Parts: sequence; structure tokens; C-alpha cells
Amino acid sequence: MIREPARTALAVVTLAVALVATGCSAGPAQDPDPPELAGPAGVAPASQAGHPNVLFVLTDDLDTSLLRYMPHVQQLAARGASFAADDDADTLCCPSRSSIFTGAFPHDTGVFTNSAPDGGYDVFHSRGDEADTDAVALQKAGYTTAMMGKYLNGYQPTDGPAPGWNEWDVAGNGYPEFDYDLNVNGTIAHHGHADSDYMPDVLGQRGSDFITAQSAAHRPFFLEVATFAPHAPYTPAPRHSQDFPGLQAPRDPSFNQPDAPTAPAWLRDRTPLRPKQVTRLDNGYRKRAQASASVDDMLAGLEAALDRTGQTANTQIVFSSDNGYHMGQHELSAGKQTTFATDLVVPLIVAGPGVVHRTIPERVQNIDVAPTVTDLAHAPPLPIADGRSLVPLLAGADPPDWRNAALVEHHGPNLAPDDPDRTPGKSAANPPSYGAVATGSVTYTEYATGEKEYHDTATDPYQRDNTVATVPPERLAALHATLTALENCHGTAACWAAGHVR
Repeated sequence: MIREPARTALAVVTLAVALVATGCSAGPAQDPDPPELAGPAGVAPASQAGHPNVLFVLTDDLDTSLLRYMPHVQQLAARGASFAADDDADTLCCPSRSSIFTGAFPHDTGVFTNSAPDGGYDVFHSRGDEADTDAVALQKAGYTTAMMGKYLNGYQPTDGPAPGWNEWDVAGNGYPEFDYDLNVNGTIAHHGHADSDYMPDVLGQRGSDFITAQSAAHRPFFLEVATFAPHAPYTPAPRHSQDFPGLQAPRDPSFNQPDAPTAPAWLRDRTPLRPKQVTRLDNGYRKRAQASASVDDMLAGLEAALDRTGQTANTQIVFSSDNGYHMGQHELSAGKQTTFATDLVVPLIVAGPGVVHRTIPERVQNIDVAPTVTDLAHAPPLPIADGRSLVPLLAGADPPDWRNAALVEHHGPNLAPDDPDRTPGKSAANPPSYGAVATGSVTYTEYATGEKEYHDTATDPYQRDNTVATVPPERLAALHATLTALENCHGTAACWAAGHVR
């Protein structure tokens, strides 16, 4: 099924595994397969033989710099595969998550922002995208599925469970990590301010209960745990609230430094961040590291549940983020939505049976996640997927003609007052709509204003010098043609063909 093409946007594929600390109670385990949430009639549960479990956890705004504070994630990478270049198709939460669920670019999901009429849960739901997710495909293949944590921006617990999920433990506004409501299989469960209500801990316990139940039933499962952490307000578990004293935001060469005068208008003529702003960034970064440590605890707890139930050898674990995050680079306050590597490149780590330990150089995107999940489960391809399965790369193959161009789509500026990612203020990053192509050595952007931006990331890794005026016309023409083809592609074959700069 092909959707009508919409406008340009970005969808970031990210998978993230997170485990909750043990010993935190989330109440009794739910019936793992309640009748009202059972799969389609006539679909028998698959046996575990030949069907690996998939533990798929997605973090929120976790950039690659935070991995150093997550020892269990580092251990996951030490035994699995890491992708050197996992690019968001849109460096914003809801477009990215929509692409992760469906394998489709924003121009095929119709989700370009976090709120209607240009995005958010309302658009994803009203367009029927929920019928085309990896969860629906795996449920039809006989898997028991569970969604826990954050779904899509704009979702409220009163909206009820989405199709494709046997277990549904999903929050609305869970950013504070306390005092939130979960929709638990259609019933609203409130969590307050006790330490045991900290959301990653609650999700970790529920995830562990789900693993235990499915193991006892000898049924393959697909479990997605999607945290709100470390998204602002960067709330850590109380046990981590004093960690990393004195930690500062990374001082890379672009930190609080101006770009060249050739920068696009939205970025040009900035003023340096004031000392108080830098102090706020440092405090925020320290809290983000603390919140990431809490997510790392969740990872440890879920892996312990796999060990206890004998499921480790039959489970693919994937870790990633919906988008990256900048804090002080290019004289910008905290935020995302740009094509800077801080926002665009996210961690993607996979470990499990048949996964070769190595760093994979090929360029991948969040649109590849859902096709990978369905391939692992031997489920049919997704109807609107634009991405491609990463299973051959995970197994150690090096295809000779892998894509060399990633599409980034964005609609802006972001002015919705109810958007948790709205970034008001003169120091914020709030670019106009753009389409961009990222290759191994170049980031090329075309703005709706008519401006263009070109960064040679080999000689200008921190993307401070827009050199579009010096690029040979034939090179710009090739990049423009690739961008146009990607923005208008539909389906795996067409988008794969478009993702090559000649």
C-alpha cells in the first residue's frame, strides 16, 4: 500500500534497549495475552523454534556522547554490532518514531512534526498508519507483542491501545518520570511521586514480567520499551541524582562558537551564550547523564530477566534513540531539529544470535529498523516500508552497493505551544523546513527559503563552514538530484535506488 506523498520531513530510526533496576514493584503482572487484545482470529501462536525474540527499546533524545555513562549498553556493544552511521530521517521525536514503527519516511507516514495538522499521534492514527507497523506484522506471524512507555507525541492514555499489541502499558505525558498515568491494556493506572513510581523502573519491572510470562508459555515475543528519558526535564532516578558531580556539557570545537558568515539565515548572527546559559547547559547535561544511567539500570534488569528465563541465547537486543541532541554547539541552547551530527547521528547497537561483533560502516537509517525486525521474525514485508533489512549486515556481510546517501526531512519552524520539543528564544535551534542528504563525507541541505548549505564533514567535522558557494555545479546538481529522488520515493526498491549519489 502506497500513501500519497506528503511534504518533506525527517524520520529517525532508533532502537534502544533499556533495563530497569530490580526490586521496584509495578504491581502484579498483567495477563500476557488478554482476550480483548489477542491477535487476529485464526492466527496461531508461533513456537520459539526458529523465531528469535526481539527486545527493542527506544530512548528519547539520547545522543552518542551519553553512552560513556551507560556501562551495560557498552557491554552490549562489546558483544554485538554497532553502526557507525545511523542517521535520523527527521531529528524530531514523533516523525522518527513513526518511521521506526513503519519503516517509512515522513513523506509516506505523513508525520512531519509532533502535533496536528502536520504530525503527532492524531495524524498517524487518522491516516491508518497503525495498521502498517512491525507490531501488526509480528502479531500476525504468531508473536506475542508488548509496547511499554512512550508511544507518539499527542497520545493520551484515554485513547486506548493501538492495533498489533497484545500488551499495552503506555503513558501520555511521562516526561517528568513521576505523577503520570499508564494505559494498562485499556485500564488507567496512576503512578505518583514515590521512588518506586519512577517510570523507567516501572517499565523495566513490567518488561521483566512480560518476558517471564512469555518464556513460561514457550512463545516468541516482541517487546518494545520506549523511555521518555533522558528527554527534558532530564529527571534521573533518585538513586542517581548525585552522580557525576561537576560534569559539564562536552566542549567540542563548535561549543559556544560562531559559524562562518556563510551560515544560513536561521543560524547566522548569533551571540555567544551567556555564562548563566552555559551553567544551565552544564547542569542539564549532568542530569541527562544521570537519567541515562537510570535507563542503563533498566537494560541490566531486562537482561537479567532474559538470563533467568533462559531466553538470552534466543533474543535479539537492539538499542538506539529517536534522535540526538545538541547542548551549546554553534552557540545554540539545548535542542535538536538540525542536520548537525549531534542531532542526526544516533547510537544503534544490536546483539543476539548470529550477530557478528564489529562496527558496521554502511550508512543506515531509522527506516531500516522495522524491516529488520520483520525479517528477523520471518514476517512478510511491511506495506509502506521505504527501508531495508539490516540482517545481512548483522550477519557479517559487506554488500558492495549499499546506499551512500541518507535522507533528512524537516518541517519548521516549530512554533506549536503544546510541543515538548518547542525551543523558543533567540539562542534556540528552530530552522525552517528543509530537505537534506547526508553521505559519508558531505551534508547537503536545501531550505524552503531557497538557501543551501554544504558541509564537507571530512575537513569540517563540526560543520561550522558552509562552503556551498565553492562547490562545483556538477556536484551540487548530483546532490540535488539525489535529494529530489529520495524526497519522492515510495517503497523499498525505489528508495533504495534513490539513496545513491552518483
